[in-house]
Amino acid sequence: VSDTNQHVKSALASVIMGLSTILGKDNTVEHLLPLFLAQLKDECPEVRLNIISNLDCVNEVIGIRQLSQSLLPAIVELAEDAKWRVRLAIIEYMPLLAGQLGVEFFDEKLNTLCMAWLIDHVYAIREAATCNLMKLVEKFGAEWAQNTIVPKVLGMANDPNYLHRMTTLFCINALSEVCGQDITTKQMLPVVLKMSNDQVANVRFNVAKSLQKIGPVLDSNALQTEVKPVLEKLDTDTDMDVKYFAQEAISVLALA
Repeated sequence: VSDTNQHVKSALASVIMGLSTILGKDNTVEHLLPLFLAQLKDECPEVRLNIISNLDCVNEVIGIRQLSQSLLPAIVELAEDAKWRVRLAIIEYMPLLAGQLGVEFFDEKLNTLCMAWLIDHVYAIREAATCNLMKLVEKFGAEWAQNTIVPKVLGMANDPNYLHRMTTLFCINALSEVCGQDITTKQMLPVVLKMSNDQVANVRFNVAKSLQKIGPVLDSNALQTEVKPVLEKLDTDTDMDVKYFAQEAISVLALA
């Protein structure tokens, strides 16, 4: 662990977690846990990454209570790591962790982090965070999403930064199916339709793409009375990309 060569430390980090299944719970807690914690704080990003990528081995051995007490503070710290690949590894680990911690613990300790990733400056992180939300809704259910996630996601539709406004659309694309028709029609659709008036063309053409994506979740009445007029309006847009994606959505949803 204290070797000066980062390649040695990185190699150790990639195998040390596997020892927990051989050593058992007591030995892991006593001997390995302090080493994990030291490596999670290592200055070399590869070392931190290798430990995070293998955390599920330790979960199985020491149990989630011990893990949450000892490792969770370090995980929370790494969620804001300067290296985006470390942040990405934490995001990818999140659905597994959430499932083991349970919904109450997750809401208390980790929900804020998951929302913060949606406005990360790195696109790959925003994309992974969107996918992460979908997996969380699959675990915790549509009602949880309606009360916890959806209001925060929809609130970003008014963000001054157009990239954050687009993230709202990407989240709606990912969440509409798992949230179901009722939530999509009553809560998400009005926001998407309103965003068709956005001043940024990139947002407007993503509105057309979102309407195409969520269309199959909506009933025919919503498609005809709400979606179709907005797509027809976007079809007359001055921006060529907006027109293109509006026409594509009209065609795919058979609204012509």
